[in-house]
Amino acid sequence: MTRKFFGTDGVRGTANTYPMTADMALRIGAAAGRFFRNDGSNGHRVVIGKDTRLSGYMFENALTAGLTSTGMNVLLLGPVPTPAVGLLTTSMRADLGIMISASHNPHYDNGIKFFGPDGFKLSDAAEAEIEALILSEIEPAQAINIGRAKRIDDGRFRYAERLKATFPAGMRLDGLKVVIDCANGAAYRVAPEVLWELGASVIKMGVDPDGYNINDGCGSTHPERAAELIRQTGAHVGICLDGDADRVMILDETGSVADGDQIMALMAARWAAQGRLKGDTLVATVMSNLGLERFLDDKALHLHRTKVGDRYVVEAMRAGGFNLGGEQSGHIVMTDYATTGDGLLAGLQFLAAMVDTGQKASTLAQNFETVPQLLKNVRFAAGKDPLGNSAVAASIADAEIKLAGKGRLLIRKSGTEPLIRVMAECEDAALLAQVVNQIVGEVEAAV
Repeated sequence: MTRKFFGTDGVRGTANTYPMTADMALRIGAAAGRFFRNDGSNGHRVVIGKDTRLSGYMFENALTAGLTSTGMNVLLLGPVPTPAVGLLTTSMRADLGIMISASHNPHYDNGIKFFGPDGFKLSDAAEAEIEALILSEIEPAQAINIGRAKRIDDGRFRYAERLKATFPAGMRLDGLKVVIDCANGAAYRVAPEVLWELGASVIKMGVDPDGYNINDGCGSTHPERAAELIRQTGAHVGICLDGDADRVMILDETGSVADGDQIMALMAARWAAQGRLKGDTLVATVMSNLGLERFLDDKALHLHRTKVGDRYVVEAMRAGGFNLGGEQSGHIVMTDYATTGDGLLAGLQFLAAMVDTGQKASTLAQNFETVPQLLKNVRFAAGKDPLGNSAVAASIADAEIKLAGKGRLLIRKSGTEPLIRVMAECEDAALLAQVVNQIVGEVEAAV
């Protein structure tokens, strides 16, 4: 069944614009409630977390109304990272977890992500069934069975304790000066607290959310200010999270950025040496650099590629029994510890490697030479299909011929924004720029 509202990470769009409106959120809540409360009993729970966007208040209330109307009992966590929702869904024995966030997007966007009772994101099939309910007449609960809503005040503390429990026993961060950029998002309190409790000297930024400044010139998609802060303060390392803290970029002592591929390379090598990497396999998407694949090959490790989206990485990990995966964009999934990408957890693992080896961040953060990769995005209007344009198709075919045996090309629609992503890899930088710019030009003409 084709999904109408759900993308690669829940429902997402501009707040107060269809489908991200209050009335749609109410229907989505009611549909999800009816899907999970299918036995008529009153013992069903849902936990709801959110990031710091102004529109989060509106969606929190609308979802609560829809869920309680179908008899679900709602537990409101307030601002917490996305991985905290996955954790608390299971620990609080809830049937459903919901995170209100548009992740790395600007403040005017928002989204609704779902977690099942096992703490993992819902399958495509489950989302399709919820969509069918959204489009149908949703049966409300009888008046006597309307659900209750309750605010949970210690959600972030429970999550913080879980994070610290993943850190090697007895290890401390004494002597490490760490810049933490929370993107004015969901981790603005918990991330500095955890680092300080583990002994680090914490230099924090992006910890003053006002409803509008989430991801604004900060966080994992804009690490430039954090890099400058590292150079100014002489910090040993930087951790840049995104708005809902499920992805991370690591900055070394010079301010240079290590993306998800470099972080996964470090962790895969360390876990394999410790006998911890299940199946000797790392799961990553088609976006991961060819240099990562070569690095793993040299260590007799395997790279299992999936389509883009951390949900698909997790699905492949669960199907294959693997325990490490992620995306170049900074989603790092460690199913030994968490059910979804966790930026702060990955940051802590990197810090543990620094303490364990005594090596600088710059040594640990650059594990392989990247194959030149160029990614450009073209925004398009709703209802347009640039990839269906004949000139665009011809341009893509021509690029594939030019790259044959020399590199690779990936063209796709973003699952979270109205963007066409044009990515290519090639050792020949001039050819790389030529083929990407050629395709981008045709896509821009088509839109």
